[in-house]
Amino acid sequence: MAKKDGGKKKDGKTAGKKGGKGPGEKRTGKRTEDRRVTPLRELLRVPEGERIDLTAYDAAATPGGPAGKAAGLAATAALGPRLADLQERLYAASTAGDRRRVLLVLQGMDTSGKGGTVKHVIGLFNPSGCRIQAFKSPTPEELSHPFLWRIARALPRAGEIGIFDRSHYEDVLIARVRELVPRKRIGHRYGQINRFEKALADEGVTVVKVFLHLSYEEQRERLLERLDNPEKHWKFNVGDIEERALWPAYREAYELALERCTTEDAPWYLVPADHKWYRNWAISTLLLEHLEALAPAYPPGDFDVAECRERLLAT
Repeated sequence: MAKKDGGKKKDGKTAGKKGGKGPGEKRTGKRTEDRRVTPLRELLRVPEGERIDLTAYDAAATPGGPAGKAAGLAATAALGPRLADLQERLYAASTAGDRRRVLLVLQGMDTSGKGGTVKHVIGLFNPSGCRIQAFKSPTPEELSHPFLWRIARALPRAGEIGIFDRSHYEDVLIARVRELVPRKRIGHRYGQINRFEKALADEGVTVVKVFLHLSYEEQRERLLERLDNPEKHWKFNVGDIEERALWPAYREAYELALERCTTEDAPWYLVPADHKWYRNWAISTLLLEHLEALAPAYPPGDFDVAECRERLLAT
């Protein structure tokens, strides 16, 4: 992940990996910006066990990406056939008992592109094999249960690709900023989330958690676009202006979530979101890399192919 020049951590150290090497920087003398050298999931992975300062990361960066918008749009479209093929293989494998599935978790400030990702990236898949869930404010029934209850009910089934537009992380984000629950309880939730995600991984769920890193300035422009276009007024919420006043508090809440909940089983990926074309390409590529790592295969038939063919020709 590209880091802003002069970016410092709160304790005065350079943000990112130890020794000043963070996601998207040089390692072992090779340029990690080159996708031919380093997988994107290594470039964008949030470092585990280190403090995160989001002001040190450039939301307009395009680490590992194509050279510009036109190339990015073409590259994203080119990923479609391979993604669709891997999705079909994953689903086909489930018919033979393979329990594996993928869960894409999308988090980010308002206008960072969670809905846009669902539209442009998930559109590359067969919708019948996707399970999409947008999490809003909890209902009275959901509030009567532990906070992970509604999440568990929305998980993808074997062979599916699940997409969460917001997620269980709202319970350590807005709940923290708006002081909806005591801080001590929120502190316990990070551990609960890590144990929950570890259990998912053990059950065959590949969890791909993406934080859409949007700049304060870019959010203003996107909100203004909604105000200036009557056809987008339905997407505008007056409360978004109030939420902008809480930007520093939300940034801190996200930093804590990224620090405390990036693990070997379920790491966070920090995707710069100021450029929509890069956001779509990066998330498509992350999904491709994870699906390729799963290497799902079509199951063999449990019948005699030659015999069935002979019988069919006889009809």
